[in-house]
Amino acid sequence: MTARADVWLVLPTYEEAENLEPLVVAARAELPGDSRILVVDDDSPDGTGRIADRLAAEGDDLEVLHRPAKEGLGPAYVAGFRHALAGGAGFVIQMDADFSHDPTDIPRLLAAAGDADLVIGSRYVDGGTVAGWGPLRRTISRGGSAYARGVLGVEVRDLTGGFKVIRREVLETIDLGSISSLGYAFQVEVTYRAVRAGFRVVEVPVTFRDRRVGQSKMSGEIVVEAALGVPRMRMRKR
Repeated sequence: MTARADVWLVLPTYEEAENLEPLVVAARAELPGDSRILVVDDDSPDGTGRIADRLAAEGDDLEVLHRPAKEGLGPAYVAGFRHALAGGAGFVIQMDADFSHDPTDIPRLLAAAGDADLVIGSRYVDGGTVAGWGPLRRTISRGGSAYARGVLGVEVRDLTGGFKVIRREVLETIDLGSISSLGYAFQVEVTYRAVRAGFRVVEVPVTFRDRRVGQSKMSGEIVVEAALGVPRMRMRKR
């Protein structure tokens, strides 16, 4: 049975055994007292799912959703969002499980959600920055956001950002079942659909840091999917 709470933190994981427990500890210190954490694990071969099960057994504020295989970031988030909505979520927080997003920023994003429908922890507004990336990755990331912004005709600076607080009403409106993006294009698609639906989107500056340990999930295939997927998002509007 899914426990009910107003604020849910959804953490998709794949091979994050070294990061998961310290991240959960750090996030618990920043979340409101009646929040819940949902780990969505895609059958990680490094034992991440077993660590999540242990954490769930040790505290009643954490649940684990085990998925049978690695299917991509988008499907993992969709599954997590649906689970959170079933648990009564009024607000869903999404963030990476590798400390790229700082848990101490959670209260600022939640506070901004008091006057917004979707809040993005943004690297590309005044006060936001990226630490630990080389010039090539900085160029790809900033260029990807600029490309998506230009094609889709929206003013959001960090369209590819994955640190968000989303109101329940947004997730109920944007038709989660029809989102087709598997990789980081998912971040663009959720925000774009929210903008199209007339929801208020705000950006809060954050510092994005390269992962502490483990391997990046970024790949050429993900970049290509995003490049091809963004124009399709625009075409579906017509």
